[in-house]
Amino acid sequence: MTTNQRKVVLPGDIVGDARAIPGNGTKKVGDKLVAITAGVLQEVGERVHVLAMTGAYEPRPGDMVVGIVTEANTGNWLVDIRAPWPAPMHVSEVPWRVDFGETTAYLKVGDAIWCKVLFVDEQKKLQVTLKDRNLSKLEGGELLEVPVTKVARIIGKNGAMLNLLKGYVECWMSVGQNGRIWLNGAPAEVLLARKAIEAICEHANSPGLTERISAMLEAARPGGVDADLSIEKNAPAAESAEGMSESQEPAGDGPQEE
Repeated sequence: MTTNQRKVVLPGDIVGDARAIPGNGTKKVGDKLVAITAGVLQEVGERVHVLAMTGAYEPRPGDMVVGIVTEANTGNWLVDIRAPWPAPMHVSEVPWRVDFGETTAYLKVGDAIWCKVLFVDEQKKLQVTLKDRNLSKLEGGELLEVPVTKVARIIGKNGAMLNLLKGYVECWMSVGQNGRIWLNGAPAEVLLARKAIEAICEHANSPGLTERISAMLEAARPGGVDADLSIEKNAPAAESAEGMSESQEPAGDGPQEE
């Protein structure tokens, strides 16, 4: 598209000619490309997509998702990944050696996990796994659910929007393809991340989204995280050890943050 204005199309609308390459939400009919769903038209080179404005999560192999354990059985767990059907996870698909019947010693009902869709067969049966790099149980934090159709906007092209968020918010963020997001950090940081994500969802189909979110984050934290670190580095010590009272002993080696 040559303008910043996004065009909403309906099923059956012609969205491209014979040269157009079909993308998500489109198909070739003769020498025309037509929309097969209602949504926002997006052109990336010769490839044309129609981004649905509503929709449920349909798992695909390799998707990274935030799941919630709903059932622990003797040899597997059932995980809710916001799909229309349950996602089993066998004990062989976790990084621990789990004895038969000991599943609850590792994952209990209600636990959140950062997992990957291992496979989806023709009957829509699927399985998820924790046996891959950076997959794990998610300790603490908060969960936020957004429409699946907004995930691409939250991540941004080549991760640009997510990198923008990380430049202003000091908290862990795991954005699942299933529209479930895990946030973990200081309450003020999580709140800022949540507000920014909600704003992205609200204005996802509006032009100038990146500029809008950047301005919002800059108003909340001028200069971003790097500016805060620079201020802390150059700030004088609040008080010297000599000025401490007996009840203000320097802290010893406590638990370290990851």
